[in-house]
Amino acid sequence: MSLSFNIAMPLQITAVYAAFLALFLVVLSVPIIRLRHGLRVGLGDGGHPSLQQAIRAHGNAVEFIPVFIILLAIFELNRGPAGALHAFGVAFLLARVAHAGGIYANGGASIGRLAGMIGTFSVLVILALANLWRVLAA
Repeated sequence: MSLSFNIAMPLQITAVYAAFLALFLVVLSVPIIRLRHGLRVGLGDGGHPSLQQAIRAHGNAVEFIPVFIILLAIFELNRGPAGALHAFGVAFLLARVAHAGGIYANGGASIGRLAGMIGTFSVLVILALANLWRVLAA
């Protein structure tokens, strides 16, 4: 098993999706800031369901985005095909948007949350397996 790559190789595709996802996190932060100000809640959720939803929509994204970016960067460093990198990026971004929308639509179970989690888990599992395949098949 040979592990060789050019560390100076720019991660241009990963950079695109990292940027979109960072902007998405900022978008998810805005309702939290507004709600905290309006409800006068400095820390926690103060027992307000709307603030709980906003915090979870943001928190759930924060929990999954770093793992995705790491896996995508590793796949790009290992010369994964550009088309596959973009497919993973678009699918993950859409899944996260669906999930956050599902949380905002309904604090409980929703089609958006279900679609978002299926999409998120599918991308992470397939991308993890693709990384393993590229390394083990080399």
